[in-house]
Amino acid sequence: MTFVIAQPCIGVKDKSCVDVCPMDCIHGTDKDEMLYIDPEECIDCDACIPVCPVEAIFPEATVPEKWKHFTQINADYFKNKR
Repeated sequence: MTFVIAQPCIGVKDKSCVDVCPMDCIHGTDKDEMLYIDPEECIDCDACIPVCPVEAIFPEATVPEKWKHFTQINADYFKNKR
């Protein structure tokens, strides 16, 4: 399992999650509309969840149904970067 950043991050990109991530697996550029978690690097440590001010980060198994597609969006973000 991994963690997923969903819709509430769009336009916010607070980056508190980036600061606490021990694996440096949360990425996004200034041009991106949100941040993304690399599912291959995430170690499921849970450090990012409590610091997200907009509650945009979920364990993959509990992503709300309306935002399930963000699981693939996060994974796709990294496909062309490897």
